[in-house]
Amino acid sequence: MSEKGPSNEWFELMQKMWNPMSFPIPGMFTPTVNIEDIDKKIAELKTVETWLTMNTGFVQMTIKTLEMQKTALESLNAAAAQAQPAQKKDKP
Repeated sequence: MSEKGPSNEWFELMQKMWNPMSFPIPGMFTPTVNIEDIDKKIAELKTVETWLTMNTGFVQMTIKTLEMQKTALESLNAAAAQAQPAQKKDKP
């Protein structure tokens, strides 16, 4: 008598729970033994890493630009506030 093993649906459910982004997890259910597949996955992940690094740089640059704009506006507002009392004193 042969027993049926767990269905593929069970393995898919477990993989989705442990790996919601659907990145393949070598060795968990089916080990990756093909070197070309591993090289391809490494290249893909390096591409994603480069893209994320570039976007992080853009976000940092945007934050710094907004901080500079904020500082400039604060300086202009402070200068305008100091100029208003001086103008009131000059008026007879």
